[in-house]
Amino acid sequence: QLQLVESGGGLVQPGGSLRLSCAISGVTLDYYAIGWFRQAPGKEREGISCINARDGTRNYADSVKGRFTVSRDNAKNTVYLQLNSLKSEDTGVYYCAAPDPMYYCSNFMSEVDFGSWGQGTQVTVSS
Repeated sequence: QLQLVESGGGLVQPGGSLRLSCAISGVTLDYYAIGWFRQAPGKEREGISCINARDGTRNYADSVKGRFTVSRDNAKNTVYLQLNSLKSEDTGVYYCAAPDPMYYCSNFMSEVDFGSWGQGTQVTVSS
């Protein structure tokens, strides 16, 4: 059974950084793209990043491009999301999710393509 667990969230000041981790179990991570989503209070869940399995290509939403970096360590069955230059509008619950192993994320990602989700980790950006 595929499981994902996020960690690394917390309280940080504007301009600060956090590194989120997504630990995947039950499958061989090598075959899976992993997406990151977030949901701010009162807003819809937003896809913010995805990293592919075979070629390791990475995609970012415009709202985070240049500030966030996704990476993967297949040997550790972990995907990371480095959050830099954080803004108050980055506040929300951050989720990692896994799609079908055949899925390839490109310049657009939809949460309907991701069937397995973690429970989320809270990121709060506040002075």
